[in-house]
Amino acid sequence: QRWSGVNKLAKFIQIMSKSTTSASGQALWGKMPKANAELFALTYGSLVTELIRDYDDHVKINEELERIGHSIGVRCVDEFLSKTEITGVQIPPCQSLRDTADVIAKIGFRMFLGASCEVASFAPDGKSFSLYLYDNPLAIFVELPSMNDGEGNSSGGGADLSKLSYSEVYCGVIRGALEQVNLRVECSFVRDVLMGEEVNEIRVELREVMADGAGDDYKEE
Repeated sequence: QRWSGVNKLAKFIQIMSKSTTSASGQALWGKMPKANAELFALTYGSLVTELIRDYDDHVKINEELERIGHSIGVRCVDEFLSKTEITGVQIPPCQSLRDTADVIAKIGFRMFLGASCEVASFAPDGKSFSLYLYDNPLAIFVELPSMNDGEGNSSGGGADLSKLSYSEVYCGVIRGALEQVNLRVECSFVRDVLMGEEVNEIRVELREVMADGAGDDYKEE
């Protein structure tokens, strides 16, 4: 019975922690300057279009989107910490990768995009997890050609758009941000609504806990 009570208390604390995290994300979103959602999506679409013109390989385009995201991510942490200090919003301490995942999903995505993710599919070793993004503000006007309709085939030259990871920038942002807090991770889109899937799923895998959290891009600044 004693252990049953302890387990109930731990579960209660976990639920309250998630509730606090969601509330913090909502509070920070309320303090952020807002951009028109359609303009935001179109601006990102223009960036992707330029990359398609510059590169004839979908792999290179995906890599460039990830690199751009990484550069954004290494700066997001400063913005994140600055806004929480100025607004007095309390962020639950991250004592595990699971806590970190909750902050990314419930606060990070909410604060910067006005959207929230669900954390799921934690590996048994606690070193990888998935982020489920049901509403993707980057892709509200986007439809990629499928491999079956022939429009995305690169046999006639140019990138195969049916294999474009349109929102790959998210992976770079997550990788760059976590790099600044001593976590080296690998991120990848494993499911994409634009590819016909029911949900956007980003897989995050912890590779190393670094001694120095400042990434190379940030140090050069």
